[in-house]
Amino acid sequence: MGYVESLHAKAIELSRLSVEMTAAADSGHPTSASSLAHIVAALMHGHMRYDPSDPASPTADRLVLSEGHACPIVYAAGSELGLAVGKGSGERRPMTVEDAMTLRAIDSEIDGHPNPAEGFPFFPAATGSLGQGLSIAAGLAAAARLDGSDKRVFCIIGDGESREGQVWEAVDFIVDYGLNAVCPIFNCNGYGQSDPVSAQQSPEVIAAKLRGAGFDVAVIDGHDPVAVRDALIEHVRHTDDAGARPFAIVAETVKGWGFVKTAGDGLHGKPLTGDDETAALKELEETAEALGVAGTNGDLEACPAPATASPPAGCESPPGFAEAMNTYGQASALSDGKFAPRKGYGIALQALGHANPDVVALDGDVKNSTFAEYFSQDPDLAHRFFECRIAEQHLISCAAGLASGGKIPFASSFGKFVARGYDQFEMGFISRLNLKVVGSHVGVNIAADGPSQMALADVAFFRSMAKVQADAGGPGLYILNPADAVSAYALTVLMAEHEGACYLRAARPDTPFLYDVDADFTLGGHGVLAEGADVLIVASGYAVHEALQALATLSEEGIKAGLIDLYSLPFDGEAIAQSAQACGRRVVTVEDNYGAGFGSEVVEALLEHGGSFRVKQMYVKRIPKSGRSADDLMTYVGLSAGDIVAESRALAG
Repeated sequence: MGYVESLHAKAIELSRLSVEMTAAADSGHPTSASSLAHIVAALMHGHMRYDPSDPASPTADRLVLSEGHACPIVYAAGSELGLAVGKGSGERRPMTVEDAMTLRAIDSEIDGHPNPAEGFPFFPAATGSLGQGLSIAAGLAAAARLDGSDKRVFCIIGDGESREGQVWEAVDFIVDYGLNAVCPIFNCNGYGQSDPVSAQQSPEVIAAKLRGAGFDVAVIDGHDPVAVRDALIEHVRHTDDAGARPFAIVAETVKGWGFVKTAGDGLHGKPLTGDDETAALKELEETAEALGVAGTNGDLEACPAPATASPPAGCESPPGFAEAMNTYGQASALSDGKFAPRKGYGIALQALGHANPDVVALDGDVKNSTFAEYFSQDPDLAHRFFECRIAEQHLISCAAGLASGGKIPFASSFGKFVARGYDQFEMGFISRLNLKVVGSHVGVNIAADGPSQMALADVAFFRSMAKVQADAGGPGLYILNPADAVSAYALTVLMAEHEGACYLRAARPDTPFLYDVDADFTLGGHGVLAEGADVLIVASGYAVHEALQALATLSEEGIKAGLIDLYSLPFDGEAIAQSAQACGRRVVTVEDNYGAGFGSEVVEALLEHGGSFRVKQMYVKRIPKSGRSADDLMTYVGLSAGDIVAESRALAG
């Protein structure tokens, strides 16, 4: 049997399995899946270089299914190829057709949308929230380039999905960095969920946009075996030619290919069950007969498995804070005893880059404000820095791709702009990727720039994920809110050592050191800055400095207040409760952000760990505005040292 007949036969078989598994699940997207039948068959059964028993190998070609709802077609191919499934490497086994029929079951590795964390490691990251896959693919290709690997990364994108702006953020990034290993494949079946796609998402317009951005493009019939094969071979030529432009495929396909009369125009997200399933399977048989491939399953020759990956490079422990400050040109700040937390992050990032070759950095055109520029301007590290420009959604998803590729990515921007990537971060979180995000300019203390530049809702958002338990125990996410540069440096180092997601808030103002340069910090820890008996002040981030000023006034009034620097969330709730008990069970929490943050978490901890307490939460309770100084803004929102004194005095009676 020749290639054309084999690919048609395989496409029929994969479409049949897609219909059957979605019918068994009584949910899913069989028509979107079948529109990709020839493309997926060509990729997985003959073109991609990977070992089915180890599809996530560092040297293996990867497939990012940005159009995640079409995953049944990939599962169908996986069941024929015996792709490894299972959550742990020691628990993996070859996938079977029986596994495919467990699609979407609660105890199945075959999840409703792609997610390697649930036991299907062929997928490099979770997808399904549309528009993110091409950024992930770019991150994977960037990681491969750093490793000296010739792996290719394929990304399938729906035509309706291509309306998402992030797709074009990723297109620009791929051109910027010449990541020709990425092969975007646009699946143009003409339908979204509820309607046909806009003319702006037609094959011709998508191809024109790609060419205008700097790509070479092949517009093909996605069900023509020769056209599919030739386009994939053309991509290989572009990856091998150092002077070539990136290459993309725009494939015109049919939603419900092979059983379109049964499915009807544009059927989306509905399985074919009962008589409809029978009719669809019969129509697929008729399609096979019309193509001359009835009764066959194709005979495609697999590509050889990739070479074994090289052992990872060794890493060292980064220096302590004082040594790093002296080494990287900040000795004067060290002697002054004053340095911004965001600069402490920048120095830590630079020190980590020298200590660990897997640490990479990304930024969104604000590296001179986040101080990721300490990394980007270091001649030994610059090749591991990626400027994503004003494209925060791409920034986060590209970092996720780098994490999937084995790197430890630190993605930084203003905390307010990180908000644009909340969905992208959550998809990385669902994937259980080792993702580190840093937001600078947090809180009202940035003053003059006003609320459009202030991260205020970020703690509440990330706190929701910090309350989720990780698979291996412990929190699924740490929020870190250092009050000075010493703690910012130490917590950044701890982020790199921790296997899991972290978000660090890096305040803008230069602030005095609160800790000795060799102080110890832990994820989940806190700092005790003063012991008390009458009231306990629990502050976080920049608010710690206001609280310290309040302590002196309270002491003059005969009120002995304790002070805790709550630099981590989650934290040791029992220890906080014990400190509160020692202070008469009276607690004031202070944080420079909107509510539902650190203070709310303290209240929950006190409820859980003992008895009744009187608690006053202080946070930003009005929309701020511009002001000439941090003091102006802290007073405007009721978080000044005087406000803390008043609340503490009232609570202490």
